[in-house]
Amino acid sequence: MAVLDGIRVLDFGRYIAGPFCAALLADLGADVIRLEKVGGGEDRFLAPISSSGEGAFYVQVNRNKRGMTLNPRSTDGKEVLRKLVATADVVVANLPEAGLVALSLDYESLKTIKADIILTSISAFGPDGPSSHKLGFDAIGQAMSGIMYLSGSPGQPTKAYSPYVDFTTALAATVGTMAALSVRGQTGQGQEVKGSLLASALTIANSMLIEQAIVRPNRVASLNRSQTQAPSDAFQTSDGWVLVQCIGQPLFERWANLMGEKKWLTDPRFTNDQLRGENGTVISDRMATWCRDHTTVEALQALEVARIPSAEVMSPQQALDDAHIQASHFFTGVGFPGIDATVPVAEAPFKLTETPTEIFRRAPLLGEHTESILTDLGYSKAGIAALRDHGVI
Repeated sequence: MAVLDGIRVLDFGRYIAGPFCAALLADLGADVIRLEKVGGGEDRFLAPISSSGEGAFYVQVNRNKRGMTLNPRSTDGKEVLRKLVATADVVVANLPEAGLVALSLDYESLKTIKADIILTSISAFGPDGPSSHKLGFDAIGQAMSGIMYLSGSPGQPTKAYSPYVDFTTALAATVGTMAALSVRGQTGQGQEVKGSLLASALTIANSMLIEQAIVRPNRVASLNRSQTQAPSDAFQTSDGWVLVQCIGQPLFERWANLMGEKKWLTDPRFTNDQLRGENGTVISDRMATWCRDHTTVEALQALEVARIPSAEVMSPQQALDDAHIQASHFFTGVGFPGIDATVPVAEAPFKLTETPTEIFRRAPLLGEHTESILTDLGYSKAGIAALRDHGVI
């Protein structure tokens, strides 16, 4: 038995935050229906990998779902939406409040159809404040939280390549949705779960914002070098790069012994993590000299023997080929029309020993399950054909 057997989710999400939240609910056993506009949502075609144009993000965050098209603004579309909501437990939508209202997906509208409905709404800026109406993507959160300012080099703010704010928001929204389902199971009452990209980014950045508020260090970017411990940096070897991260006195002692710098253990510049971070350039320079004289394999072997956390800085292909990643079964190979190879889709980022998750269905083609879903709602073949002729589906 899956955790969310019997739970139906309507997914009006786009791009990553909403759809990945719904995907995790599907991984947990919910019947998730992705609804998108008749011509297909723009997020379907981002970073295309199939002959029909479906993209890498779409294939990842829409696994385990059924898919249908719908124009919810039309009269007939509104009736289809009403019937769908009446069968649902959760609606996921990542739009500002005004967008939700325009589509009758706001909580007040939904609960007139299903009193115990749960709405998981995700916006860029959150429900309050002068920017609450604005649209935004992952990098907006990176930029506004201070994270982008402290990444890269001084004078060159740098965002992360992968949209981690989107995925963090999806994870947070999933936790909120599961909590709301738990409460509903106890009280019978639905509610709205509100998440935002900015809230997620500020959560990730909170410790550095706390530090700034209290002691005002006014930090600037230092590329890969940490400013609060050392050595914690990326280092070039004779044939690649490694990332080394020492936090705490025991790790620093092991590193100093490895470097042959036992005198640094009594050096007042390196007494604790904070001082080592402040003097991190000296420590990084020493580590860089050592790394240049070793291959990546040699460096990692020596660091492992010394029990110092480290890893090779891998390219995407190296990550796919890595023996540990392959042996850990993080990915499930999924077939998809128009792609000759299987797609390595990441499993849910958690494991349940008694009720395991699984990827059992590829992401749907455009409108792939529209007819079967409408049939279950009571529409006849003639009625479905009429909806299609009128551009409702």
